[in-house]
Amino acid sequence: MTKEVVKNRYDFVLLFDVKDGNPNGDPDAGNLPRIDAETGHGLVTDVCLKRKVRNYVGLKTEEKPPYAIFIKEKSILNNTIEHAYLSLGIDLNEAPADPADGKTRKKKGQGQGKEVDRAKEFLCQNYYDIRTFGAVLSTGANAGQVRGPVQLTFARSIDPIVALEHSITRMAVATETEAEKQGGDNRTMGRKFTVPYGLYRSHGFISAPLAGQTGFTEEDLEMLWDSLLNMFEHDRSAARGLMGTRKLIIFKHDSRMGNAPVQLLFDAISVRKKDQSRPARDFSDYEVTIIKEQIPQGVTLIERL
Repeated sequence: MTKEVVKNRYDFVLLFDVKDGNPNGDPDAGNLPRIDAETGHGLVTDVCLKRKVRNYVGLKTEEKPPYAIFIKEKSILNNTIEHAYLSLGIDLNEAPADPADGKTRKKKGQGQGKEVDRAKEFLCQNYYDIRTFGAVLSTGANAGQVRGPVQLTFARSIDPIVALEHSITRMAVATETEAEKQGGDNRTMGRKFTVPYGLYRSHGFISAPLAGQTGFTEEDLEMLWDSLLNMFEHDRSAARGLMGTRKLIIFKHDSRMGNAPVQLLFDAISVRKKDQSRPARDFSDYEVTIIKEQIPQGVTLIERL
């Protein structure tokens, strides 16, 4: 795969489903599945989807540069930014080596002038999620901000979902004190929330001009497609039930700025339940239609699943 920077605009539609699981709990609502209160449609945040992409890339590449992951569990971001400066041989306690960047260190422990650009470039080169999704690097040692070429929307279920609440029993307690309170009966009760079935649709966008700024390559793009197709395969848990990607439909533009409005392309894809008289319980209950005649010249349709 080439290391050439992406030079085409892309837009894509991702369809994934959940069966007997909670795709994205809301901590402000007791971890209930996220829902649009007005319509009853289920929601999965863009942050949740990006987390799954990051996790998959990290697992597949063992987080070795250039596929290290910046936003990850227990990561201290400022330490990572400072490490970039150390790797470049920049002493943040001394004045910049180039007098044009300042004769004195305006703020101890922070980069300034061209140092910031060098640190930003280093981080983009080594961290996949920075050059893909962007990042705020202006904290701590300061490496500026990066606008990522890849952006995702919230995923929304095709139909309204039903959130079920289940009582669960644990046949053990954590401490002796808890056992004494239970009077010798070590059973404790809990709650679990699931969606019987939901098919979700998310939209994504890839900007070629921003790819040029972060160094997002064709190889990185292929890694993104691979992640979107397989990110649920290594994200299994009892809480999430059965989740999986069902469709990845890509629109490749012939130019870097694009050849058609994104709404026109997305409107060419319709997802409808086959039988409106009964609730859906499987992907086979839906029909996905692509009106290819609606896709204008200059845009290539690619179906990855």
